[in-house]
Amino acid sequence: MIETIAAGWMWAVFIVFVLAMLAVDLYVFGGRVAHRVTPREALAWSLVWVTLSFAFAGLLWWYLDGTAGREVANTKSLEFLTGYLIEKSLSVDNIFVFLMIFGYFAVPAEYQRRVLLYGVLGAIVLRAIMILAGVWIVSMFHWVLYLFGAFLVVTGIKMFLFAEHKPDLEKNPVLRWMRGHLRITPGFEGERFFAHRDGVRYVTPLLLVLVLVEVSDIVFAVDSIPAIFAITADPFIVFTSNIFAILGLRALYFLLADAADRFHLLKYGLALVLLFVGTKMLIAPWFKIPIAAALGTVAAIIVTSMVLSLVRTRKHSG
Repeated sequence: MIETIAAGWMWAVFIVFVLAMLAVDLYVFGGRVAHRVTPREALAWSLVWVTLSFAFAGLLWWYLDGTAGREVANTKSLEFLTGYLIEKSLSVDNIFVFLMIFGYFAVPAEYQRRVLLYGVLGAIVLRAIMILAGVWIVSMFHWVLYLFGAFLVVTGIKMFLFAEHKPDLEKNPVLRWMRGHLRITPGFEGERFFAHRDGVRYVTPLLLVLVLVEVSDIVFAVDSIPAIFAITADPFIVFTSNIFAILGLRALYFLLADAADRFHLLKYGLALVLLFVGTKMLIAPWFKIPIAAALGTVAAIIVTSMVLSLVRTRKHSG
């Protein structure tokens, strides 16, 4: 039996909120006209998404405090914040891959925003499907959590060992298949994904970029969704924390795009987060790490890796 603190109206309100924010993102964040997103614009929207996430946690605590009691309110709000921080942290790894994809195709900065917008939309649908499937599997077969834990530990070790490794897109099977089966224009056609020439329909390189972005999100979702089950199995908490992290992904990308090289140790921090979360799941039958301790540990790992990255970068530049 799947247990959740959310009533049906809470799901409906949250979905309406997400749709409204996506509309605002489309028409306000950069508008519908191709342009280069400035760091100042990206910073403003990153702050908006983070503020909304904390406001949601506050509203959730206030509602549960009045309906389910202080203990439940404290627990669920902390679960949301911890899950959000984990998903937000792991989404940074997506950004490194996005940078690689955009760089490989030499995508002009003014076209990147549209790819990421559709990428976010696809990610939301994909995460919703995977989360519901994951919650059902965990509710039916609780032992799957230990498989998730082992998988995260192995993934964390691999990420740590291959943090400096850069995938070769030329060998990517999805890209090779598209190049072998689709008519592709030699250059970009503005922000368009398709183009017609002499009555024949072509795809533009921008569509190839979009497909690779979506495929990369599938790969990362396989890591990030099991990670949050170390915190909670409540589908509402899992879903909302994931979606809030994804909603801020596009703004975070443009914020970090020009500074990614300064945080080269962050991948090691993300690897440690996966190792910690996986270990938490594996040792749960004998020792349960409190949610507040898990939140503090994840935050400490991310902040430390970022600070060390900046210190090391400053030393090298000096």
